[in-house]
Amino acid sequence: MPGRLPRAKRSLGQNFLVDGNLQRKIVGALGPTPEDRVVEIGPGPGALTDHLVGRVAHLTLIELDRDLAIDLGDRWGQRGDVEIWTEDVLDVDLPARVDGWSGVKVVGNIPYNITTPILFHLLERPRPAEIVLMVQREVADRIVAPAGGDGYGALSVGVQSVADAELLFGVPRRAFRPTPNVDSAILRITPHGPPRISADEEVRLRRLTRAVFQWRRKQIQKTLRDHPDLGLPREVVDRLGQGIDLTRRPETFDTDELRTLAHELP
Repeated sequence: MPGRLPRAKRSLGQNFLVDGNLQRKIVGALGPTPEDRVVEIGPGPGALTDHLVGRVAHLTLIELDRDLAIDLGDRWGQRGDVEIWTEDVLDVDLPARVDGWSGVKVVGNIPYNITTPILFHLLERPRPAEIVLMVQREVADRIVAPAGGDGYGALSVGVQSVADAELLFGVPRRAFRPTPNVDSAILRITPHGPPRISADEEVRLRRLTRAVFQWRRKQIQKTLRDHPDLGLPREVVDRLGQGIDLTRRPETFDTDELRTLAHELP
């Protein structure tokens, strides 16, 4: 990584990781091998890229900041095993553009203000083999929260229903320049392979999850009957209530129970 950092652009949510030990630890969590194809999102000045170039079969860098992308090209653009795309990752059809997408590993220090859109973009079907992301610590805690735990909600269910999520370690704010106002954490997300639920089930589960956590203070039986996006007939709710206690609040339902309920949606 160059000795002099570029000026961070607040409009792009840039905070550059300057702690070399943490850079190596993050790349170590990805476990790169000479056979791997890796996509790095938001490489910035190359803090993680430095530890990936030459260690994997192919590396794709997706960097929205044109100035940083030019610098990355100056350093590694002549290599046959490195590609640099100056694009917004949310606009990239990754399965169509990245060869062997289902076997690819993804790594990135992503802007906190678009963490959730990027995460769910990566978790659209078909999914990569593994994702290691730096996210705000509060968001990481929500993603891995168990049913009934602090922070458990729609984000937890959305990720855990299609992948295994593990909080690996924290990253203090002092590891960045400029220093952010929050601490960070490294998440490893491993999509289920093969998927454990069908594409149709995923759509139903997302619809159910949005509704019940919009009305999270209500008993789930009321939400199933009365929410405009659900509106299950009373007889269906009564039948479901014979096997599941529907007087509970949404945050006490694990992903398997929510899948059972979502199966009844039209």
